[in-house]
Amino acid sequence: MKVVLAIYNFLVGDMIILIGVVITLLVLALIFTLPFLVPVQAFAGYLLIIAVLLVLGMTLSREVRGR
Repeated sequence: MKVVLAIYNFLVGDMIILIGVVITLLVLALIFTLPFLVPVQAFAGYLLIIAVLLVLGMTLSREVRGR
């Protein structure tokens, strides 16, 4: 079990990062599949960058405060 946990910590680092990026990708997938969200597609790149930065900022603030 320690080996699996070590691999997980190496690849993902934190569950907040994993969940945040997955939610961001799901929102982007919805933006590109639902026809009424076509006007929002122009801002999808900005949304991706902002969402990932927010997730990383949340993780960093969590690490600074301590677990």
